[in-house]
Amino acid sequence: MSERAAPFYCPYCGDEDLRPGAEGHGAWECAACNRAFQLTFRGLLAQGLRRPDSGGAQRI
Repeated sequence: MSERAAPFYCPYCGDEDLRPGAEGHGAWECAACNRAFQLTFRGLLAQGLRRPDSGGAQRI
């Protein structure tokens, strides 16, 4: 089994200079904007993702 994926960029500033954080699993620190954040998987949606109806508009 492979390791968990790491984020490619900071969700706040978009920079790629990320380092694992000291707070534990899923914690990351951005050296560019000096923010710390944590990524967690919350689960699967029971109903799935439903897209809103297009309102009857058709593409030509």
